[in-house]
Amino acid sequence: MKTRFVLIQTSHAGNVGAAARAMKVMGFDDLVLVQPRWPDVLQREEALQRASGAEDVLAKARIVASLDEALDGVDTLCATAMTPRDFGPPTAAPREHLPGLARSAQGVAFLFGPERFGMANEDVYRCHVALSIPANPAYGSLNLAAAIQVIAYEWRQALGGYAVQPAAHEGALADAQAVAGMLAHWEGALVDLGFLDPAAPKKLMPRLNQMFNRARLTPEEIHILRGVAKAMTEAARGRPPRR
Repeated sequence: MKTRFVLIQTSHAGNVGAAARAMKVMGFDDLVLVQPRWPDVLQREEALQRASGAEDVLAKARIVASLDEALDGVDTLCATAMTPRDFGPPTAAPREHLPGLARSAQGVAFLFGPERFGMANEDVYRCHVALSIPANPAYGSLNLAAAIQVIAYEWRQALGGYAVQPAAHEGALADAQAVAGMLAHWEGALVDLGFLDPAAPKKLMPRLNQMFNRARLTPEEIHILRGVAKAMTEAARGRPPRR
C-alpha cells in the first residue's frame, strides 16, 4: 500500500534525518517536506548524520511548496495531534484505528506539523482521523522523530508486521547424536569425580539430558562441554587440566 510521511514546516534539519531513519526501520521510504525551514535540508550535515544509514530515504524525499502537492496519490489523510480539535476529525489511538485502515485504504499519508506548535487547525480539518499516541497525561510531549517511529511501527504492524528473526545460532543446532555423545562423556567424567555412582545413578543423567535439550545446544557449545568433561576427568585422575 502507498504510505507517505508528510512533514509540514519542519524547523530542525536533524529531525528530518531522524525521521528518515525511523521510516526506514519500518520499511517506508516516501517522505515529503512541505515548506521546511531550510530549502537544502535534505543535504544539510545534521540531517545526513541523524539519518544514520537512511540517506537513501533522504535522497528520494521531495520538498514541495504546499500541502496539496504533498498529497497526490493518497486517499486517506491521518493527522497527528495530541489535542482533539473542535469540528475536526475523530481522534483515535493508532493501535485501535490503523488495522481497519489497512483493510480499507489505498494510499495513506501521515501528517506531522512543526515541532513547536504541531499541526495547524486547517490542516487537521482536512484529515480523516487525528491519531493521538497514548502517553503520560502529565507529559505527553514527543520528539518529532519519536512520534514518527511510533506511528510507523503501529502502521507496519497493521500491515502485517515483520517476522522476528531467530538468533544467529538457530538453524545450526547440534544433532541428537552429538548431544548423546556429549552426555556419555559427561557421565564418565561425573563417575571419575565421584559425583555419579554408576550402581545407583538415580535420575541424574535423564535430568541432565532434559536440561541440555532445553538449552538447544550448538556444535560449538557441544565442543565446549566436552572440553569441560575432559578437564573434570583429568582433575579427578590427578592430572592438571590443560589450558
